[in-house]
Amino acid sequence: MGATDLWTDLLGCLDLRELPAQEAADCFEGRSQSLGYPRLFGGQVLGQAVRAAGLACAGKAVKSLHVLFPREGRSGEPVRYEVTRQHEGGTFAALSLLARQGGRVIAVASASLHGAEDGREHQAVEPVPPLPSAEHRVELGLLPWETRSEADLDAREAAAPEYSLWMRTPAAPDGLAAALLAYATDLTLIGTAVRPLAGLSQLDAHAAFASAVTSHTVWFHRPVRTDGWLMLRQHSPVLAHGRCFGRGDVLTQDGTLAASYAQEALLRLPR
Repeated sequence: MGATDLWTDLLGCLDLRELPAQEAADCFEGRSQSLGYPRLFGGQVLGQAVRAAGLACAGKAVKSLHVLFPREGRSGEPVRYEVTRQHEGGTFAALSLLARQGGRVIAVASASLHGAEDGREHQAVEPVPPLPSAEHRVELGLLPWETRSEADLDAREAAAPEYSLWMRTPAAPDGLAAALLAYATDLTLIGTAVRPLAGLSQLDAHAAFASAVTSHTVWFHRPVRTDGWLMLRQHSPVLAHGRCFGRGDVLTQDGTLAASYAQEALLRLPR
């Protein structure tokens, strides 16, 4: 499937269908991506969960999402989201979400939402480097948009557990930026964690090592558009006890910190 088809497919997956409410839960359903392999990409669940939370609390924006993945999902099957309001006030809301496939819970999430509010601003982050030139384009199969990086995440030479990825999506319908951004944050943290290990790279997943995301959190600090250049700057500070941990920031080209994210994953390496 070409990038254009993947983009159209992803937009379709984020177009959730509202279902009849059950007890105290609002219910939505999204179809799954057509990726050609049986395992569901966790980024799809992140993006759809952001959409479900936003649809359940219209008028507020998702400010944070924390997702646990107790079992893997299956591609080719729709995902049902059951959203329960734990609190909804004039400014903030707190929701819990269950993602199900055929009765099986594949993700458990909590979301916090915030109404629009002005206030003082300050940030303390490292400056953003210049955008890499077009010769640094990289192809990341699950990201159907332009991406650039000066590092090679597929290289098997040992390197620092750091990675910066620039991305820019095509123009997207209003209201999808946070979901698209959440989707993108799931892809390269495991690859970043294995960079210090000589002889291994993300290409060796499910062959030389086993990996699976167990939890993922995204914090949205400011409204952002994804059809302008964004830099995902990430670092994996620890790999231990069969798990890895990574975190990252999303910055605009002018250096504005728009979002942050963190992930823990199973990572079983050969002894």
